[in-house]
Amino acid sequence: MPRKDKAKKKPAAASVRELLRVGPDFDPAAMDARRVLAGPADKAQALAQVGALAGEVTALQERLYAESKGGGKRRLLVVLQGMDTSGKGGAIKALDRIVEPLGMRVAQFGAPTKAELKKHYLWRIEQKLPPPGTIGIFDRSHYEDVLVVRVRNLVPPEEWEKRYDEINAWEKKWSDDGVVFLKCMLFISPAEQKERLLARLAEPDKRWKYRPGDVDDRLLWNDFMTAYQAALTRCSTDYAPWYVIPSDRKWHRDWLLTHMVAETLREMNPQFPSPDYDVAAETKRVMAS
Repeated sequence: MPRKDKAKKKPAAASVRELLRVGPDFDPAAMDARRVLAGPADKAQALAQVGALAGEVTALQERLYAESKGGGKRRLLVVLQGMDTSGKGGAIKALDRIVEPLGMRVAQFGAPTKAELKKHYLWRIEQKLPPPGTIGIFDRSHYEDVLVVRVRNLVPPEEWEKRYDEINAWEKKWSDDGVVFLKCMLFISPAEQKERLLARLAEPDKRWKYRPGDVDDRLLWNDFMTAYQAALTRCSTDYAPWYVIPSDRKWHRDWLLTHMVAETLREMNPQFPSPDYDVAAETKRVMAS
């Protein structure tokens, strides 16, 4: 049964991203996945505030797209990572409510195919990067290669150990090329995950989401948290920082994520390009046509 405890609200921070940003002392064991860190402590108010962002975000998104038509290379990439049932799909739906779908690119990364395994692990990720002027969302990402791969011993330790530096270098390259990274771990508690897995099994129309392997990963929870701690602390950089979003409360997760996207777009401040034609002359031509 859902828990009935009341949310405790923390005063809103000037920057949601700074509130959630990973520091060198990040410890998953110290996280409270149910804590309301900013914004309304009421679900209805939080959802209303999410919806209210749509106009501003789509306007900024249009400017980002227009900027690319003038030669701009910037694009926003939202990376979503988290344990099974952490809500990556729900988070994408929340973004879809405030973003123009035509300007959004969603990529999902499962286990690599045999063909992909023959290439460098970052190759398949690079193929899905959003083009300039768009907003990309990764449902899982290149971090699977230092998370699942590490926990499941799919490659030797010396192989996944060198990947942290490789990922940092790869993200720096794409940051320099205009990719703005917004990397988010959706953090849920083991108790919440158990409830969500049981809910999937209890509802016939949700059973397709359940994988027996989810329980196998659940039994390795502490190992995954150790892997997350290493990945987030070693790969949270000035050009591609990591953020941890408490996600036991889905509505609070959505409030935090959508405000982070809005905040990032405001900071990017995309600009309409100057026309490469004489506006007055073209106005006359149109009127005379």
